[in-house]
Order: sequence, then structure tokens, then C-alpha cells
Amino acid sequence: MTQIFVQISKSILFASLPLLCLSSMEITSLSQAMQLHAQILKSPDPKKQTRNLTPLFTFAALSPAGDLTYAHLILNSLSTQNSFFHNTMIRAYSQTPDPTQALHLFLSMLCQPTSPRPDKFTYPFLLKSCARLKQPRVGKQLHGLIYKSGLESDRYVSNGLIHMYSSCGKSGRAYKVFGKMRERDVVSWTSMIDGFVDDDRALEAIRLFEEMVEDGVEPNEATVVSVLRACADAGAVGMGRRVQGVIKERKIGLEANVRTALIDMYAKCGSIGSARKVFDGIVNKDVFAWTAMISGLANHGLCEEAVTLFDQMESFGLRPDERTMTAVLSACRNAGWFSEGFAYFNSMWCKYGVKPTIQHYGCMVDLLARTGHLDEAEEFIRKMPIEPDVVLWRTLIWASKVHGDIDRSERLMKDRGLLKMDSDDCGSYVLLGNVYASAGKWHDKAKMRELMNQKGLSKPPGCSRIEVDGLVHEFAAGDSGHIEAEKIYAKLDEVEERLKAEGYHPKLSEVLLEIDNKEKAFQLRHHSEKLAVAFGLIKTSPGTEIRIVKNLRSCEDCHSVMKLISKIYQQDIIVRDRIRFHHFINGDCSCKDYW
Repeated sequence: MTQIFVQISKSILFASLPLLCLSSMEITSLSQAMQLHAQILKSPDPKKQTRNLTPLFTFAALSPAGDLTYAHLILNSLSTQNSFFHNTMIRAYSQTPDPTQALHLFLSMLCQPTSPRPDKFTYPFLLKSCARLKQPRVGKQLHGLIYKSGLESDRYVSNGLIHMYSSCGKSGRAYKVFGKMRERDVVSWTSMIDGFVDDDRALEAIRLFEEMVEDGVEPNEATVVSVLRACADAGAVGMGRRVQGVIKERKIGLEANVRTALIDMYAKCGSIGSARKVFDGIVNKDVFAWTAMISGLANHGLCEEAVTLFDQMESFGLRPDERTMTAVLSACRNAGWFSEGFAYFNSMWCKYGVKPTIQHYGCMVDLLARTGHLDEAEEFIRKMPIEPDVVLWRTLIWASKVHGDIDRSERLMKDRGLLKMDSDDCGSYVLLGNVYASAGKWHDKAKMRELMNQKGLSKPPGCSRIEVDGLVHEFAAGDSGHIEAEKIYAKLDEVEERLKAEGYHPKLSEVLLEIDNKEKAFQLRHHSEKLAVAFGLIKTSPGTEIRIVKNLRSCEDCHSVMKLISKIYQQDIIVRDRIRFHHFINGDCSCKDYW
């Protein structure tokens, strides 16, 4: 009874306050906003109405407790159009699950003569909407309007253009905008660095960061997180350490996301010990730091340590999220732990409240398929409660090829219609071509190649990166463009002689081309990681580690060669391929030939 009386008293008090006092009060609920609106409507002066509506409208449009529909009704009720109200409404719509409403409102502004003209506050949120919707064509049209209105030189508008183009995978266009800017702030630099990283242009992102530091622009947390992602992608551990130095020097590494980015960078650059050092130095670890460390250990083949760390995280009362479960399932997959993997998978929802996603199902299919349980893997896919994607079917088809079940591979290819499911991705065409080649069906493989040509698709060339003295060198298969190419090929000749002395014979079956054996051996000899390791042997001292990052899965021949080189030259070699890390030490690999 007392509580009801207090609420009624508050409402009476609120309703009786003068309008000036009401408009200056902080609005905390929609009911308060509606009472204020009622009071404002009693004012005979339209100008005062508009002025007093501002805090009410802002609350309705931008507050989590507001109501966008109510805000739009206020906008439509205005007798005098106001750019602030339109821009605020566009901003609000740009943050909703459906940002198209921001674009529709903008179009209505253009079509109605009484509407205010777009200004420098209008376009950033429209560009944000295009970025979220992945609509570069609409963004490009907005760019044209920005140019015509003379706003292209505005820094905030330019930052919005950079972000929009970068989010839509158009980092080249973003860089053109960046290059024309007369005045850049940390947001400009960070957006451009982030755009390069998202567009798989990690080396350019690193170079841009170096240019930023030289220009005296102070990086912030977002900048270092972006450049650490670039270092992780490129395998540039030397640059990553320099970034860590910047973090310590400028004291910008206190945020949890920066420390998590450091763990991820060191792990992906092959320095799992440095990653663990950063992790152990964090006093209050959140789930993201734990997940980054568990994932790093799993990818390095330290699967027992990964699972132990997962158990330790649980003991501290932290609940795993989707990514944590992906990390622990990856550990089971990489170790070939069939029973343990299913135990974790089956407990995801009932124990942790995590609903399995396509990534989790993918880990289980990969685990089953790699261990040769092809029937179980196929049945698992068919009984999934969610629609399997093309990647799951490709995983099973590839495993069937590896385990010699070519009939299953061909049947699945025909049954699932992979080319229809994934018509714009070269992955399915390459896989089908390789299956046909393994079966000696060269005519069918040629058809796959012809289909790819017709669609303008091409297989990404194999390339490997190695960092020497802080500089990242990139090699493509058969590359002869490096400044030290002559020395590299001379070293490769020396390596080949020493490999033969150890009884090495090239695995010609890895070359799925209809060519003679001599040509196959030549092809294998010039794989990108072999060029990279030859360069590493030239440039590093005996006893030091050689780290290589490769964009494709390592073939069996390269894997065998790396094992032998680590034994012959007594140098540890760490290779990160598309699947996982391989630590080659004295003739053995951490993956135990299971990858």
C-alpha cells in the first residue's frame, strides 16, 4: 500500500512541475517521457515546444529504455523540420538490428522539400549503416553525394567512409580516401589498419602502423589490438614484440582486450611460451584471456595442457562461452581424442548452457573423419539438428580421399551437389578436382578446371612467410623474384643432396597433375615453405628457431622434408599451416603425423 502511494505521489509531483523544470530533468522511463510530452503540448509557443522536445526525443531515440516508434512519431509531429531530430533518428536506426531504416529515412529527407538538408552529422551514421549491411554500392552512392556537398574533406565523414569501405572488403577504396585526408586522427589510422587486416593485407597494416608512429600519432587500445591482429596473421613476432614495447612505454595495455590480443598474437606467431608468460601475468583473467590461451595450446598440439587449463578455468567459477568450447573441442580433435571430444560436446548445453553451433559440429565431424570413422561422421552430419554447410561436407569428402575411400567421396559429391551449394567458392571445385585426380580421372579433373575458368575462379597460390631481423619475407611456389633468389636455390640444391643421403624420396602422389614423375619432383621441390626454410637456413644461426607461416595445408612431402631438415641441420622449425602448428625437432613433429 505504501509503495503504491509513493508511486502515485511521484506521478502527481512530476505532472505538477513547471515545464522549464521538467525539460531539464533526467528522463529515466518512457512513462515519464510521455508525461513530459503531455506538458509540452500545452505550451502555446511552437518554438518552445520544439526546444523542450529535444531531451524527450533524444531519450526515446537513443536510450535503451526508449521507444523508436514513439521517437519517429515525435519527428513526424514537428511543425518545423530540424536537422538535429533527423540526424538523431538516423543515428538511432543505424544501431538497430535493421539499419535499412536509417537509409529509408535519409531517402525521405531527400524527397521532401521541407526536410533539412543532410550535413556532416548525417553521413557518418548512414555510412555506419552501409558497413553493417555490407552494402558498398549504396555506400559508394553516398560517397558521391558527400563529394557533391563538399563534405569529403570533413575528418569525421572521411573516417566514416574508411570504415564503410573497409567493412565491405574494399580496403583499396578506403585507402584512397585515407590518402586524400589532410588531417588524420587516431581513428583514421586505426580504421585503415583494421581494414587492411580484415582484407588479408596484414603486411600493409604493419607498414601503416610504422608510418603512424613515425608521424607522431599516439596509438590507442583499438590501434594496438588491430596491429597485433596483423602481426598474428603475418607471423611477425618481432613486430609484435615491438608493439608490446609501445604498450608498456605508453601504458595502454591495461585493457583486457589488449592483453588477450597479445596472447593471441604470440600463440599464432609460434611463440607459445611468450603467450603463456603474458597470460600468467594477468591478475584478473576474463573468459576471453582463458579462451585465447586454451586455443593457442590446442593449435600447438599441447592438447593435454589445453584441457587442463580448461578445467582450471572452471575451478575459478568462470563459465565457458561458444569460443571456449570450440577451443577445447579443437584440442580433442588435434589429439584424436574421440571419447573426450564427445564428452565435452554432449555436455555443452546441459552443463554450460552453450548451444552447439556449426563450428562445434564441424570440430566433431573433423574428429570423426580424421580418425577414420567415416560412417559415423556421415551419420553425424545427416542427424544434425541444424543445416550442415558446405565446409562440413568438404571435410568428410577430403577425409574419405585421405583414407582411400574414393567411392564415398564421389558419391557425396554427386549426392550433395557441392558445386550448386558453393558456386562462387573455388574450394569445392579444387576438392572435387583433387578427388578425381586421386582416382586417375584426369578428364573429370579437367572439367573442374574448365568450370573454374568459366566462373572466373582461381585457386589461391600457396605462399609462405618468414620473419628475419624484423622484416617479413613472402615466398610463392616456384618464386624466383626474391632479391636473394640465387642464394636460396643454391641452398635448396644443398638441402636436397643432404636429404637424399638420408634416404629421402619425394612423395610424387602429392602432385595431382597429369605430368611425368620428373616434373612432379620439380613441382614438389619448389613448394613455398621449402623456399622459406632455405632462406631461413641462410639467414639464421645454427640452433635458432625458424618460424614459417603458410596459407594452405602442408602436404605430406613438405612435412617429411621439414622433419629431416630439423634433424640434419639441428634447427627447430615451427610451421603454421591452415590447420595447426607443427614443431619439427630433431626429426619428429609435434603433430605426430596427425593433421
